Amino acid sequence: MSASVRRWLAEALGTYVLVVIGSLAILSAAGGATGATVVAIALGFGLALLAGLYAFGEVSGGHFNPAVSLAMLLDGRTSITDFIGYVIAQVGGAVLASVTVLAASSDAAVESTATVLGSGVEAWEGFLMEGIATAIFLAVILKTTSSQSSRAPVFLGIAWTLVAIHLALIPFTGSSVNPARSIGPALVGGVGADLWLYIVAPLVGAAVGWALFKAVTTGSET
Repeated sequence: MSASVRRWLAEALGTYVLVVIGSLAILSAAGGATGATVVAIALGFGLALLAGLYAFGEVSGGHFNPAVSLAMLLDGRTSITDFIGYVIAQVGGAVLASVTVLAASSDAAVESTATVLGSGVEAWEGFLMEGIATAIFLAVILKTTSSQSSRAPVFLGIAWTLVAIHLALIPFTGSSVNPARSIGPALVGGVGADLWLYIVAPLVGAAVGWALFKAVTTGSET
């Protein structure tokens, strides 16, 4: 197996871990956007990301998210070939995760794991929230992974940032900041009314996060 294929497989598996554990956390904590439910889901996704990073991060870099891959492409850390391979692998892993949830439960269960706007939240508001949150997420990822220090604290910082974002966004957007995470349940569960938002906003946010990272770090070493 070539190095490229190993990286793509690691991305598919890592995204699968993120989406299947996160989705099952949603089902386990079903009961509306109460404080305890939001915390449980946020921890589910954060710890799932941490597990994926520890298992596969050293192989592929641990993107598990097309928005992360885009930012890494813009920063010159990922080739265009790997970017395309990563995105295909990530979406494939997310879809397989939702198929797993479907096999273990029901159509309704998969639908409940989809990212949808909260009551009273307009599309532009959701777009803004998802975009800003993704920009913050990517600024953290780009900065913490820019050094050659131990990955263990880096992985923890990234995972806890995702937990914080989920705590903030779940009542309003369901919290995605990851197109693959939203595409999987939407395709398998047939819930795609606002899917465009969960694809475009994180990608725009990733570009903004990268631009902010470059703005505050360029020349800082001199």
